[in-house]
Amino acid sequence: MNFELSNDQQNIQHHLNDLLKDICTPEYVSQCDEQQKPPREAFDALAKNGWLGLIGPEEYGGAGGSPTDLAVMLDTLGYHFEELGLWVFRNLTYGCFAVLKHGTKEQIEHMVPKVLKGELSFCFGLTEPDSGSDASALKLKAVHDGTDYIVNGRKVYTSGMDISDYCILVTRTKVLEKKQQGITNFLVDTKLPGIEVKKLATLGQRSIGTTEVLYSNTRVPESAMLGELDQGWKCVDNYLCYERLCLSAARTGAARAAFEYALEYAKSREQFGRPIGKFQAVSHKLAEMKSMLDISQTMVYRYAWLVENKKDTRADAAILKLYTAESYKSIADMSLQILGGYGYCMEYPMQRFFRDSRLATIGGGTSEIQKNIIATSLGL
Repeated sequence: MNFELSNDQQNIQHHLNDLLKDICTPEYVSQCDEQQKPPREAFDALAKNGWLGLIGPEEYGGAGGSPTDLAVMLDTLGYHFEELGLWVFRNLTYGCFAVLKHGTKEQIEHMVPKVLKGELSFCFGLTEPDSGSDASALKLKAVHDGTDYIVNGRKVYTSGMDISDYCILVTRTKVLEKKQQGITNFLVDTKLPGIEVKKLATLGQRSIGTTEVLYSNTRVPESAMLGELDQGWKCVDNYLCYERLCLSAARTGAARAAFEYALEYAKSREQFGRPIGKFQAVSHKLAEMKSMLDISQTMVYRYAWLVENKKDTRADAAILKLYTAESYKSIADMSLQILGGYGYCMEYPMQRFFRDSRLATIGGGTSEIQKNIIATSLGL
């Protein structure tokens, strides 16, 4: 199991860094956060330069990249701007990976080439007001009616719905003995009549943010079904494992950016006649952060290797997500502590890392749920 990056993967880092230094400056990132506007210019630049096609098959205009290639890209994007990385991950997970895995020939040919060019954006509608961690207990109904399904219900935390063209919507098509049964996924056009989107005010992740979505007698064509009728939960579980690779990579990049900012501050900020990094209380924090970063990055590439070699399990994905999320939260917290009052001021970027990192242990499956998955894998 070799985690050393290939020359091509090192080139991904190099070329992306060059591009993002120009289009995703600290001032630009701050503006996106403060004005709560998506990083459209940066996203379009990635599309123009072919980066959104990284993992797509060559026959659809992609580069045929591997999960490790994707992890390298998202780590680099997360370093420059976490929410840009999350926007890209949603497109490639739901608009490419999911559609390729479970879509019809017509769905694949219509959607995937456009996703790889940045012409279509995707999001994922799973969580509901009464089903968060208990995700498969969802109630949003899709009732068959002729050649359509009529959808009624409410979703929350559908991140990016307001800037997406399609949403992979997880619905209840039948009530059966087990709640994981009777679930069906649809590729829903976000502009269909009967869809009401409300942006939610959140502590962090304010550039793209998240939404609440109300579906009122929304007619979704039967041809929009993704995968088999009533068999959608296994597909969802598959998407969530792939999502955890992507989230972990992007957030590890963001954690590295917070760490480097705190490290430079510790080297230049003087108190009591010397740089604060010379004091053991500060240097030990930085040493601990560096250790967490290295472990997180190794775990990201390990899991990517497992995915590439079809050896990954639900527990592997849970371990990865748990460790990288908790590490990001801890690194952001310790970094802010090192900056002291400056870290608490909105003028400096550390407060954004602190706010954004708090979602890591909640969204995409809480840390507690990851521990449940790991414990179950141990026969407990």
